[in-house]
Amino acid sequence: MTKIGLFRCPQNEEKCPLTNCFLSLQEQKQGFSRYEYPKLAGVFTLRESIEDNLALAKILKSKGVDVIHFVTCSFSHKDEGKNWYLGNGFFDNVDRIAQKIAEEIGIPCIKGTAHLPENYSVEVFK
Repeated sequence: MTKIGLFRCPQNEEKCPLTNCFLSLQEQKQGFSRYEYPKLAGVFTLRESIEDNLALAKILKSKGVDVIHFVTCSFSHKDEGKNWYLGNGFFDNVDRIAQKIAEEIGIPCIKGTAHLPENYSVEVFK
């Protein structure tokens, strides 16, 4: 079993209940296709401060999280037809946050949950 933590976007927090992210995790699809037995262990909202995100990641680690996923909307956007494209997501510094968490907290971080852009291979920060 792989315990998964999620970081979601504050800009989408009041619009999206993470339904498709949870469904993708449950069905082991999209960003979660690499896991045989994924289990959601916790969800936090991204913060602007690197230090705040590190503190949240430490809490997830204390709860046994094996890996942290960043929701797709944090680094990608959808068009009017609901197609997803890399870039122009809701959060500018996802890469920096993911790298810092991986380095300082020791939890791998992955960009992607549901709605992955076409031809996108999930990025893993270790």
